[in-house]
Amino acid sequence: MSRLSTRFAELRAARRAGLVIFVTAGDPHPDQTVDLMHALVAAGADVLELGVPFSDPMADGPVIQRASERALAQGMDLRRVLEQVRAFRQTDTTTPLVLMGYLNPIEQMGVERFAAAAAAAGVDGVLTVDLPFDEEPEHAAALKSAGLDSIFLLAPTSGTERARAVAAQASGFLYYVSVRGVTGAGKVDLADVEAQVRALKKHTALPVGVGFGVRTPQAAAQIAGFADAVVVGSAVIEQIEAATAAGIQGPEAWRGAVQTVRALRAGIEAAGGTTR
Repeated sequence: MSRLSTRFAELRAARRAGLVIFVTAGDPHPDQTVDLMHALVAAGADVLELGVPFSDPMADGPVIQRASERALAQGMDLRRVLEQVRAFRQTDTTTPLVLMGYLNPIEQMGVERFAAAAAAAGVDGVLTVDLPFDEEPEHAAALKSAGLDSIFLLAPTSGTERARAVAAQASGFLYYVSVRGVTGAGKVDLADVEAQVRALKKHTALPVGVGFGVRTPQAAAQIAGFADAVVVGSAVIEQIEAATAAGIQGPEAWRGAVQTVRALRAGIEAAGGTTR
């Protein structure tokens, strides 16, 4: 079993939704990313999503866009991201890790070369935001050949037939976008999200994570009642950005982010049993 499959099996046994935390590799500083990742796991993250900085992150809101800009300004690229994953795996061999990014850096490296390098570094899954599931099948084939899970986004506008088709090709988990828009934007209609997720679960045995607009422990607790995972990024990165803007450096710059993760985990645990 993959690390993602193992972790979601553990979560099902514990009757708890998972907490997936997104951060941008290289923010606040490339030398601190690995320590930050370990701190987030210690605070309660069940799965890490590591954002690959990109100059045109079209699906990301302003918070994550600025994080990408800060990372790129400090020389981050896909090669350095994989180096950080490799360093993380030296002391953490169990926490699932997903790379989330855009197609251009992967194509520059070469899909097969990227897939092999990512697997060797210790990546478990890849979510390529701007690559629809039915385009460039060699991308999915290369990931599968390397033993990596292909994770896809499903939007409120996807429709039943497309959702079924995506679920049939995906592995690891499905990422349901809770808002119509970019990451961190808009107010989440949790009643509508719940209806959509319950309908989706009728067509797949894959875990379903919900993200893009989750900001509070209360929202996380509600989502934990019907989804298999809660995905949070902007609310965590905002804390890092605020500390960095205030001139705070080192582990102190993550204090707010770590506290946010702890509060989210507490909210999920307070929700009690999940639907799966």
